[in-house]
Amino acid sequence: MSAQPEPALLHSEEEEALRAAVRDLLTDHCDPAGVIARSESAAVHDVPLWKALSDAMGLAGLLIPEELGGQGASHRETAVVLEELGRAVAPVPYLTSAVVATEALLACGADDLLGELASAATVAALAVGLHVAPGGAFASVRLEDGTLHGELTGIADASAADVLLVPADDGGLYAVRTADATVVPQVSLDLTRPVARVALDGVTGRRLGEAAPAVRRALRTGAGLLASEQLGLADWLLTETVRHLKERRQFNRRVGGFQALKHRLARLWLEIAGLRAAARNAADALATGADTDIAVAVAQAHAARVAVRAAEEALQLHGGIGMTWEHPVHLYLKRAKADSIAYGTAGAHREALAALVDLPAP
Repeated sequence: MSAQPEPALLHSEEEEALRAAVRDLLTDHCDPAGVIARSESAAVHDVPLWKALSDAMGLAGLLIPEELGGQGASHRETAVVLEELGRAVAPVPYLTSAVVATEALLACGADDLLGELASAATVAALAVGLHVAPGGAFASVRLEDGTLHGELTGIADASAADVLLVPADDGGLYAVRTADATVVPQVSLDLTRPVARVALDGVTGRRLGEAAPAVRRALRTGAGLLASEQLGLADWLLTETVRHLKERRQFNRRVGGFQALKHRLARLWLEIAGLRAAARNAADALATGADTDIAVAVAQAHAARVAVRAAEEALQLHGGIGMTWEHPVHLYLKRAKADSIAYGTAGAHREALAALVDLPAP
């Protein structure tokens, strides 16, 4: 039996170039003050930024084959993009459309819709609650006399989507134009990734394929690559906190010089280093297909705790200014908390991991 190749955890030159390009774009078009202002408005999603990412840079089609108009790249490159989007808490439907919905469409072989997503003509959203873990039970609507009826809740970025991918009780996954559905915003802790209730009342949809395998594939990829977003969040928080502590003075000394704070930052750096390895391993496993379920479960069992801890430490170590609405740390805390239950909680992933490696609870 041949040995499996070791996972490639280091970034290639091409991936680093992609990172630099995305970061430059976000630096110019997604500043923290702008994200805060947008979160207070009715138009939460940054459409011009999405167009720049998806149309000008072609990033919406990274996972879509070249023959369908996409880039034919892998999950490794997609993880790089998500890490940078996490650093900026960018209010764009990249994870939900370019990753999760795209994976569902790839599973169904829906080439025409994949072509629309690759060309940035269409945004899609999988109509499964954001909290559902890979392999978890998900709600479906009723198929009666050829039309769809029912409600689905907690659908991330449904308000930005042109097409909803809706599971029905006949086992099929249906494409429904959002204009034919009723989308009602729900209260969301993370204002940069809004969720909504989707109601269908006699809506006609196009059957794309079997829902169960498509949803499982989509959610597994979403969970695995979410770890890269959480890594980007945590890394920005650590970098910004170190910068702040180097500049702030107390008792005529730089706050960053106090040993107790140095120890806290050092512990956080080590935790983020572990998350970087886990997130990169998950992206590589998704790209190669080697031990994918285990790699995704490991990444998500670790990622939520680290991202939330980084946000909590940043909030405390920024002192009074960190408690203000004007400082962006609250955006990162809310995204970290929301991400901690997205595509399954850390506990759900630990249970899945235990089953995968045959390690039952005592």
